[in-house]
Amino acid sequence: MIRLAIAEDHQSLIDGIKLLLAYEDDIEIVGTVNDGEALLELVRLKQPNVVITDIRMPKMDGITATKLIKKELPHTKLLAFTMFDQTEAIGQMLEAGASGYLLKNSALEEVLKAVRSVYKGQTYYDANIKIEDATNSNKKAKGVLTKRQIEILGLIAQGKTSREIADELFIGIHTVDTHRKNMIRILGLQGKGELMRYALEKKYKF
Repeated sequence: MIRLAIAEDHQSLIDGIKLLLAYEDDIEIVGTVNDGEALLELVRLKQPNVVITDIRMPKMDGITATKLIKKELPHTKLLAFTMFDQTEAIGQMLEAGASGYLLKNSALEEVLKAVRSVYKGQTYYDANIKIEDATNSNKKAKGVLTKRQIEILGLIAQGKTSREIADELFIGIHTVDTHRKNMIRILGLQGKGELMRYALEKKYKF
């Protein structure tokens, strides 16, 4: 039996998937949630075999949730289900540990096929995305910024100030500002506004 959890901030989409799977004898939906933090709690409590997760969600994005789930429960299979077909988003989800990647314009029958595939230990990717390009793009990106800078970039994308970032990461505000300046230089940007734009484009408002 496939024990399935669904994380998606659009309830209508959850309802559509539930309706699709209602008469499938090999799938049991153990819970649905609308944000990343709730997903982490649900997975810890119900320990599903497969998780369908959006990337952009309130409170915690799907990439962060995937990383945490794979760290705590490595046998859980995660399937990204999102609007984002950009190579950066795909690469980040694959690096986080996702076993599959589907676009939201996919037919619901394809969702069913993807769930069964990842449950069996296979990978499943939407026919409209190029996994090789996403993987290569992500490898290149990792060589540009340090792990700390990427972490700060994600917080910038959330609209946090340097003070808020400093408090969250337990570092000095001067250190955050120095990282900002270094990122602007490394990425060839023109200023703080450009850094925010870059953060939003690369992290998709995570």
